[in-house]
Amino acid sequence: MSSGLNTGDSAWLMVSTAMVLLMTPGLAYFYGGMVRSKNMLTMLYMSFISISLVTVVWFLYGYGLAFGPDAGDAGLIGWGDWRLGHVGPDALQGRIPEQIFACFQLTFAIITVALISGSIAGRARFGPWICFAVVWVTLVYLPVAHWVFADSGWLNEWGVMDFAGGLVVELNSGISGLAMALVLGPGLAFRRREGPRPGNIPFVMLGLGLLWFGWFGFNAGSALSDGALATRAFVSTMIAGCAGMLTWRLVERLRLRHMTRLGSASGALAGLVAITPSCAFVSVEGAFAIGVVAAVVCTYAVELKLVAGYDDTLDVTGIHGAGGIVGVVSLGFLATGWEKGSAGLFYGGSVAVLGRQVVAVLAVGAYAFAVTFVIGKVIDRLLRMRMTDEEQIRGTDAGFAEG
Repeated sequence: MSSGLNTGDSAWLMVSTAMVLLMTPGLAYFYGGMVRSKNMLTMLYMSFISISLVTVVWFLYGYGLAFGPDAGDAGLIGWGDWRLGHVGPDALQGRIPEQIFACFQLTFAIITVALISGSIAGRARFGPWICFAVVWVTLVYLPVAHWVFADSGWLNEWGVMDFAGGLVVELNSGISGLAMALVLGPGLAFRRREGPRPGNIPFVMLGLGLLWFGWFGFNAGSALSDGALATRAFVSTMIAGCAGMLTWRLVERLRLRHMTRLGSASGALAGLVAITPSCAFVSVEGAFAIGVVAAVVCTYAVELKLVAGYDDTLDVTGIHGAGGIVGVVSLGFLATGWEKGSAGLFYGGSVAVLGRQVVAVLAVGAYAFAVTFVIGKVIDRLLRMRMTDEEQIRGTDAGFAEG
């Protein structure tokens, strides 16, 4: 191999890739435990099928669109360099093998698609979901990933900070989930005002544990090295998750006079979501503050669906959408200036830093919502994605074999 290879960094990225891939089975159990028992199998498999679908797309053309040379120097999409078919194990991306870098980024795309399934749990047919996943990753995920993660992406070049996917994964999935919730409309249980009936709480807690474990690879692995930057991201991830869990429990106690296991899991998830874009750019105190703020914001955000009347079944918008916004915007205040010119307002930075973060949220949110809404409408019209009331009563697992 080239003398530029760093074996320590490469080994860490291989481990991180495996950890992030494990997050999708973790999400499957997290979601599967939260739905009614009659929908559990389908919910599990909607996450697992995302692994194979997105992997094939990624190696056919997805990596080239997300990380290939910029098309027209506009910073909007990569084009014309389908590198993976010609990349050998000795080719490098910086100091790591490019094939490993590509696999690491693939795992981000996989879980982003799987996250959206929570917004339409219990009322979407499985066959149309497969079509949706392929089209959505092509038209929504790949462009946004190019904007933020590619060196030539317009948000990256503009100086927007998103270390590990607050925009690309969290906000993208949360707002896309909202669009799909509106496309399919409220499910029967939501219209009847039936409360959540988790089918398996131990599955939820198992899923949370797998997600939390994988999140260290998600955030610290995004340093693409095993040095100080990864250490900072690793520690911030631990602190924010714990702060979010305890804060959610406290808010539940103050508001409802009781605490729930699902609330604890949701609080930890909110903290982990919010620290994702900021984990390497904030101090230990900043990470704690982000976990606390995210949990408070998300406790109220998950209730918006009851006021607005949209059926976000497993609170993808309320946690991943709202938590992603908290994490991205918080950098305008709490970024310590790890990179030159990136300090937030609390560390003597310019209001322009905050402005860029807010504009990025608006741009990604608007694009994800508009394109996902159109995709959902077309697929529902052509393939009938929404289940009838009778099918919802039987459960998605009853019609699983029918597609």
